[in-house]
Amino acid sequence: MTTFDHYQSPDAPIAATTVAWNMYGAGVENIGCAAQPETFAVREPADNQLLVRVDAVGMCFSDVKLIQQGGRHPKLYNRDLASEPTRLGHEAALTVLKVGKDLQAQYQPGQRLAIQPDIYQDGMSTAYGYTIPGGLTQFHLVGEEVLNADDGAYVLPVGAGMGYAETALTEPWACVEGAYTQRRRLEPKVGGTLWIIGNPDDQTNYSFSSGLDAPARIILTDVPPQLHELVQQTSKAEIIVRDGLRIDDYAALRSELTSNQGFDDVIVLDPRSANQISAAARLVARRGTFNLVGQTALDGLPEIDVGRIHYDYIAYVGTSGPEISAAYGEQRNRCDLQPNGVAVFVGAGGPMGQMHVQRAIELPNGPRTIIATDVNDDRLQALDRLFGGLAEARGKRLVLINPTIENSLHATVMLESNDLGADDVIVSVPSGPLMGDAATLLAPNGMLVLFAGVPNGTFAPLNLSNVYLANAQFTGTSGSRISDQATVIQKTLAGELSPNRSVAAVGGIEAALDGVKAMMAGTYAGKVVIFPQLSGLPLTGIDQLHSICPEVAAKLGEGNVWNPEAEQALIEHFWQG
Repeated sequence: MTTFDHYQSPDAPIAATTVAWNMYGAGVENIGCAAQPETFAVREPADNQLLVRVDAVGMCFSDVKLIQQGGRHPKLYNRDLASEPTRLGHEAALTVLKVGKDLQAQYQPGQRLAIQPDIYQDGMSTAYGYTIPGGLTQFHLVGEEVLNADDGAYVLPVGAGMGYAETALTEPWACVEGAYTQRRRLEPKVGGTLWIIGNPDDQTNYSFSSGLDAPARIILTDVPPQLHELVQQTSKAEIIVRDGLRIDDYAALRSELTSNQGFDDVIVLDPRSANQISAAARLVARRGTFNLVGQTALDGLPEIDVGRIHYDYIAYVGTSGPEISAAYGEQRNRCDLQPNGVAVFVGAGGPMGQMHVQRAIELPNGPRTIIATDVNDDRLQALDRLFGGLAEARGKRLVLINPTIENSLHATVMLESNDLGADDVIVSVPSGPLMGDAATLLAPNGMLVLFAGVPNGTFAPLNLSNVYLANAQFTGTSGSRISDQATVIQKTLAGELSPNRSVAAVGGIEAALDGVKAMMAGTYAGKVVIFPQLSGLPLTGIDQLHSICPEVAAKLGEGNVWNPEAEQALIEHFWQG
């Protein structure tokens, strides 16, 4: 039996102790004890628990906020970490070692699991790696806090066909996959509050063939008499009429009628004023819809809260009319990349940006041209090394540009799109002004995906005229769902996706703090992966493996791409079990 076979065997002896990097407060200086990991006893699982081995952990930039805020982080609920520490590491690959008697029908020793960290218990976020201590340890217990939460078990079985690093990276990849699934509500809310804002000079004969029966309450402001009568005849909702409102009156109406929670659905008929749209858009509830119906462009660009597009899933929909409900539904509102289109990825050189670029290249019937931007030339070189050959093999055109030193990005997009603009622009940089600039690259019917999150209350000018005149889309997502991670696993096993291409550096358990620091500094263009079971492996870039372990480097794929063979060789060399 080889070392690797022994490592994988469910019959291998279980260590009596575990090395762990607990977090005792804000700042990297509070990870571990005096910048070193600690040793704890490995405990036996209770009847409703699993003892798991942590095989790989990806370092994620979303942990920076936790490191900066410590117990003040929203998911820690003012916890005193000095007495009740947590542990980083929400991107984890696990192997079941022991199974409590109540779980033996569902789990067995040797079973491999990926974990979905976005856990909810009784509607409250209790994320793994945040509220629940995460994977920067060699062994730990998993119980009902993970296995019996709001959506059942937040783990997914993984077959032997996947490596440990790519199993851990199914979580960030699920966030990327989730960015192209429909998160927005695209119909009027059942039992909700709908506000229809009209134009007193509008003579349009509107229809509203579906969705009008959904709201429990409808507020009408300056709507045409014909539509007023249609609403009264069709809807059983409570109808409130508030004509003659000024823009300055809008906020008071929200306070009066929604207790400041916002309107679930807003419809603006014959919109003309960018200032009016800016004001009305601020009043939409979380997961609300904002429907613009008209044929005349606005007099400017409204200032829109781009943070709420990302975190609150506000849906901006529209139609030229006169059928109001034509704006709703998934058929009109796409969420994935335009087939055979031109896609721009802003901030493509970082770990998550790389994943977006890779997905676009590997996506069947995806874009024909991928324009990847970054202000760091080293990262652009990494993109070329990782994906240049892949794009060529898939018949895609990959254009790499540093917009600070080359031709303007706008000029490049126009050149590549025959002056039409980009079909899709994906922003992986958390900057409101940059998001506003990125939106100017869009073709009239393009889609802007705000992948990076900026705080709610971050405003940027967006061309909402194209939403109702040309079916433009503005979307954003935060985190992932179990179904997204299951999709990534399925695609990986089917050979449609290669999470291993994201691995840029590896390290053993002692290197975890160095991995955290490198992630925060952006030292590596891709993902840092820690292998908690390995000892004596310093944090090492994939392109530097030849200097410390040439037998592992020899197993890398073309372009120094991580793969299961290199991973097996790494375990053979550094595992001391």
